[in-house]
Amino acid sequence: MGDFLLKLIRPDLAFSSVRDFLELGGDVLLALMLATFVMWILIIERYWHFATAHKTLASTTIDSWNKRTDHDSWFARRIREKLISEVKQSSERGLIYIKTLVAAAPLLGLLGTVTGMIQAFISIAEEEGAVSPKLLSSGIYEAMLTTAAGLFVGIIAYLAYNYLVTRVEKLIHNMEYTTIEFIEILQLKK
Repeated sequence: MGDFLLKLIRPDLAFSSVRDFLELGGDVLLALMLATFVMWILIIERYWHFATAHKTLASTTIDSWNKRTDHDSWFARRIREKLISEVKQSSERGLIYIKTLVAAAPLLGLLGTVTGMIQAFISIAEEEGAVSPKLLSSGIYEAMLTTAAGLFVGIIAYLAYNYLVTRVEKLIHNMEYTTIEFIEILQLKK
C-alpha cells in the first residue's frame, strides 16, 4: 500500500512502473494498450453522446413527427421509420469498432501468450546444458502478463459495450413507443 501511495505522490514513479510493465509484456502488450486507449475513447464518446446530443436529436425527431398532420398513411409510416432509423444510426455510430476491439483484446492477450512461450522455448534452445528457471521466467512472465491484461481489458470493455447496446435498444424502443402512443391519441380524437 505504501508503494501505491508513493506513486500517487510522485508521478515519475508511476510512469516508470507503467514503462516497466510494458517492457515486461513485450510489443503485444503495447499494442493491447494502444487498442485499449482507442476503445475507451470510443466508449467515452458514446457515453457523452447519450448524455448530450442524443436527447436533442430524439426530441427534434419526435417533434418533427408530432408536427406532421398525416400519421396514418403508408407514406407517413415510412417517414416515421426513416426518422427512427436516423436516430438509431446516430446512436449506434462507433459501436462496431468498440465491439471489434472488445473481441480483439483477449486475442491480443493470447498472441502475447504465444510470443512469450516462443521466447521461452528460444531461451531453452539457445541454452546449452541445464536451463535455469530465471531464463524461462521472462518468456513465461510475458505470456501470462499479456493474457491477464487482454482478458481484463476484454471483460471490462465487454460490460461497457453491452451497456451501450442496451441503452441504444431502450432509447429506440422508447422513441417507437412515443410515436405510436401519439398516433393512438390522434386516432381516439377522430
